[in-house]
Amino acid sequence: MSFFQEFKNFAIKGNMIDMAVGIVIGTAFNNVISTLVKKIVMPPLSLLTDGVNLSNKKYILRTATDSADEVAVGYGELMEVLIDFFIIAFTIFMVIKFINRFKKKSEDPHDKTVETPKNIQLLSNIEKLMEEQNALMKSKKS
Repeated sequence: MSFFQEFKNFAIKGNMIDMAVGIVIGTAFNNVISTLVKKIVMPPLSLLTDGVNLSNKKYILRTATDSADEVAVGYGELMEVLIDFFIIAFTIFMVIKFINRFKKKSEDPHDKTVETPKNIQLLSNIEKLMEEQNALMKSKKS
């Protein structure tokens, strides 16, 4: 199979499209969370710390001189990024948990409130038939 054919199969199956949509939504979500942290979470936190702007906090290793720039470790910015990360991670965890709950419910063949997908229903029927067949085989041996 040629490289072009493999790529065509990959793109047509939707994997590439699903991935692209996920990346675009993830990027937009990241921008929303960054703005939320910088414009909504950090200002009240700054008030609680007597007007200290956390993103400007740094540990200076070498002060600036005429011949050299300042060298500093910007731990305040790192704290903002960590807050971003934890909000995004928690949100994604909750969304996945929500999706998995509905997925489990839809895959339960005994749950009559949700229509069971055809493949799950067929597998359930095959399992029942195999159990019946095994019971018949055991009764013939006895």
